[in-house]
Amino acid sequence: QMQLVESGGGLVQPGGSLRLSCAASGRVRSINAMGWYRQAPGKERELVAVIAGNGSTNYADSVKGRFTIARDNAKITVYLQMNSLKPEDTAVYYCNVRGLKSGGYPYDSWGQGTQVSVSS
Repeated sequence: QMQLVESGGGLVQPGGSLRLSCAASGRVRSINAMGWYRQAPGKERELVAVIAGNGSTNYADSVKGRFTIARDNAKITVYLQMNSLKPEDTAVYYCNVRGLKSGGYPYDSWGQGTQVSVSS
């Protein structure tokens, strides 16, 4: 399993920007997909963005054109640049990393979550 430490959440006004970071550590065979999910009060957790090992990305329709996901394989860190934030982006954001453990079994690791609040 990977240990994930998130940072960068906070309170921002509509139209503002935030950048989330998630630093991963641990001994695994591979790190494949790295992504961000979010969960708003009373709603289910949903995918925000994911980036594969080859750099391909996938975004939720609601954030396309506003959010950008990136990864630094040397630092084992995934970022989420969030621009033009809207009140409906308010949620707890969770980092997720998936891959294979040393024994070849899959792992699915989650961060503790960081609060993003968009309000005037």
